[in-house]
Amino acid sequence: MNYHFRKADLSEKNTVWEILQQAIIRRKKDGSNQWQDGYPNPDVVQNDIEKGYGYVLVDQETIIGYTAVLLNDEPAYAGIEGKWLTNGDFVVIHRVAVSESQLGKGLAKIIMGFIEELALKNHIYSVKADTNFDNIPMMKVFEGLGYTLCGEVFFRGSPRKAYEKVLAIQD
Repeated sequence: MNYHFRKADLSEKNTVWEILQQAIIRRKKDGSNQWQDGYPNPDVVQNDIEKGYGYVLVDQETIIGYTAVLLNDEPAYAGIEGKWLTNGDFVVIHRVAVSESQLGKGLAKIIMGFIEELALKNHIYSVKADTNFDNIPMMKVFEGLGYTLCGEVFFRGSPRKAYEKVLAIQD
C-alpha cells in the first residue's frame, strides 16, 4: 500500500471526527472506559489541527487514520508514577484512531512507524504515549513495537499506562 502521513487540514476536521467517533464506539463495545467521558470531541480535533498537532494517515485521497503528535508537550507526563527511560526531548502520541472500514490492516502500527520517522527527522529519540488500562489493542501495539511500560500517568483523574520507546540514533 502507498500510505501517506501528513498534517491534517482544518477542512478535514469532520472526517477526522467521524474516525474518532468510530473509535469511541469501538472502545465502548470492547468494554473499555477510555473515551467514554465526552473526550475527545470536535473541539479537541479543531484545537489539534489549529495547533499543528493533528496528523492523518491517507490511502490515495482517503483519510483512514488520525493521531495527535506533540513535541515535548505533555504536562501530565512530569507526574509519572514510575520512571521514564529518558529525560530529554520527546514526541508525544495521543488519540490514535483508525477508520472502521480499515481495521485489521495493522494501520495503528503504520501510524506509529510514521511518528517514529517524524521524531528522528527532528533529531528526537524518545516517543512517549499512554493508554487506558483497559485498552488491550493499543497496549498490544505498544508492546509489539518495542515500547516499554514505564508506569502510570493521570488524565482527568484516571490512571493511564505510560509507555516509552527510545529510538536508535541514525547516522
